[in-house]
Amino acid sequence: MSVEAIAASVEEGQLLWEPSRAFADAAQITHYLEWLDRTHGLSFADYDGLWRWSVSDRDAFWRSIWDYFDVRSDSGIEEVVSPGPMEGARWFAGTQVNYAEHLLRHEAVAAPGETALCHSTEIRPVAQMSWQELGGKVRILATRLRAMGVVPGDRIVSYMPNVPETVIAMMATVAIGATWSSAAPEFGVKTVVERFGQIAPRIVFAADGYTFGGRPFDRRGEVAAILSELPSVEAVVWLPYLGLPVPETELPLFPFEDMLAGPAVSREEFTYARVAPDHPLWVLFSSGTTGLPKAIVHGHQGMVAEHLKVMTLHCNLGPGKRMFFYTTTGWMMWNAVVSALITGASAVLYDGSPVHGGIDMLWRMASDTRTTLFGASPTLVQSMRKAGVRPGDLYDLSALDSVLVGGAPSTPETFQWFYENVREDLWVTSQSGGTEVCTGLVTGLPTLPVHAAEIQCRCLGIDVHAWDEDGREVIDEVGELVVTGPMPSAPLFFWGDKDGERYHESYYATYPGIWRHGDLAKFTARGGAYIYGRSDSTLNRFGVRIGTAEIYGVAEKVPGVLDSLVICCEVPGGGFYMPMFVALEPGRLLDDALKAELAARLREDASPRHVPDEIHQAPAIPYTLTGKKMELPIRRLIMGHPVEKVVSRDAMADPALLDWYLDFANRDDVAARRTQVA
Repeated sequence: MSVEAIAASVEEGQLLWEPSRAFADAAQITHYLEWLDRTHGLSFADYDGLWRWSVSDRDAFWRSIWDYFDVRSDSGIEEVVSPGPMEGARWFAGTQVNYAEHLLRHEAVAAPGETALCHSTEIRPVAQMSWQELGGKVRILATRLRAMGVVPGDRIVSYMPNVPETVIAMMATVAIGATWSSAAPEFGVKTVVERFGQIAPRIVFAADGYTFGGRPFDRRGEVAAILSELPSVEAVVWLPYLGLPVPETELPLFPFEDMLAGPAVSREEFTYARVAPDHPLWVLFSSGTTGLPKAIVHGHQGMVAEHLKVMTLHCNLGPGKRMFFYTTTGWMMWNAVVSALITGASAVLYDGSPVHGGIDMLWRMASDTRTTLFGASPTLVQSMRKAGVRPGDLYDLSALDSVLVGGAPSTPETFQWFYENVREDLWVTSQSGGTEVCTGLVTGLPTLPVHAAEIQCRCLGIDVHAWDEDGREVIDEVGELVVTGPMPSAPLFFWGDKDGERYHESYYATYPGIWRHGDLAKFTARGGAYIYGRSDSTLNRFGVRIGTAEIYGVAEKVPGVLDSLVICCEVPGGGFYMPMFVALEPGRLLDDALKAELAARLREDASPRHVPDEIHQAPAIPYTLTGKKMELPIRRLIMGHPVEKVVSRDAMADPALLDWYLDFANRDDVAARRTQVA
């Protein structure tokens, strides 16, 4: 479809792209369907038919994934999924599997020098690491960890940037059956201790610091403070990323380079620790703005099966492909990028500011690394759009065939921007899932058309729907995103949640026996989906539920508006107070004319209910360290809750920003609004 066909304004759901016959025929999902027909006599009229089979006959579908990808296990599957309730379901009984073994499986057939990792940072130029080098370093490090006495089940954690050393540390940890967890080096001491303190790690991989926006950040003091709060730690593996002097410590400290100095360990002589389905693979943490973050535990079998499925069939990855997504080591998307290796594709790593050296920096990197799948958040894309960046005119992006927009709801304009400014013939996909499952629930498919802002389909094997408040499925209406059947990537448990109460309350308390994910969603009659933000921050205006993304999509199209945040507070007597905060371009002030334009656009493009009671200019919009808008904490702050019960500064990307919102909440007029009787 030509650029002329998608003019300056684009409607939600407008057709933007259809795969060519050649693109669809070469897709991984096409090969899988051909295999199903050839080996099992199964054929389907369309994707909806395939998806319905995948959720109605879970045993057959997940056995097909296991067999199609030839999952390595010491024994066969005794039972695919346990009968009974979804909550507490157990998968792939009788198997023994290792996740790292599958990440490195392509090494055995990779050509000499074939790239496994492309990587760069603000202070390291673009470089590549072959499958042979990656595998060799993982095996040496794993062998050293075993020699230090690490055994399956021990926890090993990382406080390092997004560099190959962190990938090697994770894979070596997992290879020997130890349990991995990671925090990004920009996380504060309290945030890290709240996470790692729950799981009592034995070994810490730590870096001396990181860079962001051209500025080095010395984290040696933070590392010392973190170690002082973790009495379980027995040793530190030190990465001198910034080249700073090594600090003194009472703990044994091993330079990372020395840990890789041992003799080579061949693939044939190395033994992976293949473990049972209930063995912890890693612990991921929710971004928790207050209280202890949830310590989410996944298993090897569930992640192997799920990542083989989603990264191959949905993301269309395989040998020769290269995946990039802008992320830090503290977000599940880092795990997702590394999981590209499970398909035989390369993972592209970058650490630093996404605009260091210019707003188009990531596109320059994508060109230099020959990235085929480019991923970023809608917020970052919006910044590029407002800056007038046209990557397709600046760089050779001929290797690029797909884009993944994730981390927040996308707008039609986000989709349109790629087609107008990157490439006309591009598969643009938005996906949504979560840390809880370390995958997508709704996702893309290379053989389906792309409609503006619409997520193409439900994930295979995930029985996901939108429900109303009475537990009835709704189509073409906004409802709660729920999963009605077991999924192998669901958490095994929360670490320290001995009776499972917190796990139950987090997902199963609203609809008994049904996973409530916490998002507002709409599924279309053609099978696509829209995500409209978190349901716990839903705007309830006079009985009508509004997703915050509906407002952001309109407001942020207004010239001068960089970002926005809206909340809705219930007030006594059944009334509502809905203020909106906007961050504007440098030098721009929120005058009456801009307020009127925002209100008019919201009224015309959405509805009168979408117009806020007040619009205020803020210095910036608050985000968590993992890039989520802090709607719920700001709502609770403005409703008068004590700040210490609302948010931890260490969980914020910009902790100083909290003071502005706290001052706003304490204003006399705001206090009057939240206590007024409608």
